[in-house]
Amino acid sequence: MAWQRKDLLGLADLSLDETETLLQSAQAFKPVFGRSVKKFPTLRGKTIINLFYEPSTRTRSSFEIAGKWLSADVINVSAANSSVAKGESLKDTAKTLEAMGADAIVLRHSTPGTPNYLAKSCQTSVINAGDGAREHPTQALLDLLTLKEKWGSFRAKNVLIIGDIRHSRVAKSNIYGLTRLQAKVTVCGPATLIPPGLERLGVSVKEQLENELLQKADAIYVLRLQRERQSQGLFPSLREYSKLYGLNSDRMRHTKPDVIIMHPGPANLGIEITTEVAYGKASSIREQVTNGVAVRMAVLYHLVGGGRQVVDLD
Repeated sequence: MAWQRKDLLGLADLSLDETETLLQSAQAFKPVFGRSVKKFPTLRGKTIINLFYEPSTRTRSSFEIAGKWLSADVINVSAANSSVAKGESLKDTAKTLEAMGADAIVLRHSTPGTPNYLAKSCQTSVINAGDGAREHPTQALLDLLTLKEKWGSFRAKNVLIIGDIRHSRVAKSNIYGLTRLQAKVTVCGPATLIPPGLERLGVSVKEQLENELLQKADAIYVLRLQRERQSQGLFPSLREYSKLYGLNSDRMRHTKPDVIIMHPGPANLGIEITTEVAYGKASSIREQVTNGVAVRMAVLYHLVGGGRQVVDLD
């Protein structure tokens, strides 16, 4: 399908066709990784601004590499070192960048809905790189690509997501994407870390990580536990959380031989996942990182590069 959208704000907004188009394009970009010269001129003359109001290494670097491999000019703007520190509003910042000729703004912000607000305020394409606990669409797309490469079809596959669902933008975007692709999704975590009404999104909710859940899962997605949740009284201790929900070698004995283990990174090794599991044969964490570049190339290609359906790598 020809791409029609100006922005990528969340997976909740994407149709099945749009989701599959981005995944197919990302797959088409994968051969680039094996080349000695990875650049080609798709976005030559275009300018991409990474505007991050929260710290990030993986996402920002991934967008930067993706843009540069597409021959775009990529500029990183940190809010702490910009006019924002002098009181400039987000809208003013965006308008300034737009006036300078930015073709896309990749935005990370702690307030949910900020990319949507920005997209309505300017003509430049806006890409959501994570907004509070709402969505992280490109992370979910790279996760979907990782699974698609393993499975081909998502139909009837069981995905278990473990951890802090309430505060996880990664979990929400993955739920939207996985259910749209007809996977069966189960979330598991402490009751205090699961938002009410989650079942309305078409997922099963469990509060205990039982062996039956592990046995049924075709993929297990372990979420990063934010340590500050303990100070908020949402669970007793890191030790107890690890005991009840941590993915370790003992729990792996109950999983399928071909189960896929995933994590958005960076991992709290020894808390939500052990080193042995994170770097074990079932882990696809390194593939997720690689696929992050391919997915962000696909997003930039469609939003900034004209949205042709077939990627020409010649």
